[in-house]
Amino acid sequence: MIDITRRAFVRAGSLALVSFGFDPVFLDRAAYAVGGAPAAGSGQTLVCLFQRGAVDGLSMVVPHGEPSYYQDRPRIAISKADLIDLDGHFGFHPALKALAPRWEAGELAVVHAVGSPDTTRSHFDAQDFMESGTPGEKVTRDGWGNRYCQHNRDHAETPFRAVAFGPQLPRALGGTAPSLAIDDLRTFGVRARNPEVSERLTRAFEDLYQGGSTGLLSTSSAEAFEAIRMLKEANPARLDPDNGAEYPKGKLGLSLSQIAQLIKADLGLELAFVDVGGWDTHVNQGSASGQLGARLDELGRSLAAFATDLGSRMKDVVVLTMSEFGRTVRENGTVGTDHGHATAMLVMGGRIRGKQVAGRWPGLDPSSRFEGRDLAVTTDFRALFSEVLQGHLGARRMDLVFPGFDARAARPLGLFG
Repeated sequence: MIDITRRAFVRAGSLALVSFGFDPVFLDRAAYAVGGAPAAGSGQTLVCLFQRGAVDGLSMVVPHGEPSYYQDRPRIAISKADLIDLDGHFGFHPALKALAPRWEAGELAVVHAVGSPDTTRSHFDAQDFMESGTPGEKVTRDGWGNRYCQHNRDHAETPFRAVAFGPQLPRALGGTAPSLAIDDLRTFGVRARNPEVSERLTRAFEDLYQGGSTGLLSTSSAEAFEAIRMLKEANPARLDPDNGAEYPKGKLGLSLSQIAQLIKADLGLELAFVDVGGWDTHVNQGSASGQLGARLDELGRSLAAFATDLGSRMKDVVVLTMSEFGRTVRENGTVGTDHGHATAMLVMGGRIRGKQVAGRWPGLDPSSRFEGRDLAVTTDFRALFSEVLQGHLGARRMDLVFPGFDARAARPLGLFG
């Protein structure tokens, strides 16, 4: 017996779209339960990529002009001979070589010494604060991405306005505005051969849609049916990578390729969210190669393929990377790094002013370090996120998106001219 419950479809107040492995008849009927033409979005898309686990920003974007970097990292520092020099003081980890052409073309910028004003070294708390957009506040009920959708309604609504790629909705998109989570575009529709099972599933979904639920759940059900209908109509999975783009194998490459498919299908995608783990490098971090290098290679090749795939459409797309905090300046006894404070974030695409390392660099002199051990935060992550939301998506009322933070008082990073 198959029991379909509302709990299976609701995630943090929004509906997660997942594949159940059942008959396409169900999707055929459910998808057309809601009619109407697809609504256009703003035409601009922001892709947020969360590097969960706290990426070592000092080896991702190396301050090779700082003697302290090499003194405190005798085994894991990236040598000047290996790195990709950016401006004589900073350089990319060699594993990010796929992004070098984007830097040279002025399509990629770095913001260094960025992070949270909260001093926690807990992954859980720091990630929660970065996604809620209210550092230090544990009672915030929604995420900053969802609040952006709540308070910026200039554009026609579409079920695909805010989409996360993964099995559940991330904290950043949780809230009262409709959001979707899609694990894998390829797995929509399925394969149960039992007509009786298919019919029961169809009736269960129709019951969810037609009544017997709260207003919020009914709205979420309608969003899901409309999303499925639009997916069937647009069939984004048919849109293969363009311009010779080759995504690396793995979840990140797959997710970015499917975000590109949704963008090219013109479904109104405005805010996309994807995350990738593996950045908690306490042991055997590696230098030019090794554990961190493997993660950065996947990141660099995935982002480069995404930009190549979208081609001229990248003028309407910005990719913003983020991580909950950085790592210690000094390497530890297990040839790794421990939880730190500030890190580096990347901004790629759109009409940004690239080929710059933005933000105020505090230096690595021990007297300048946070608590004597970490790269100090000189740019609040909310200042960076606000500048991207305003400069790329035309957002207003940052006080509602990031309550308690005055974006107008923040020092401009100069990412948008």
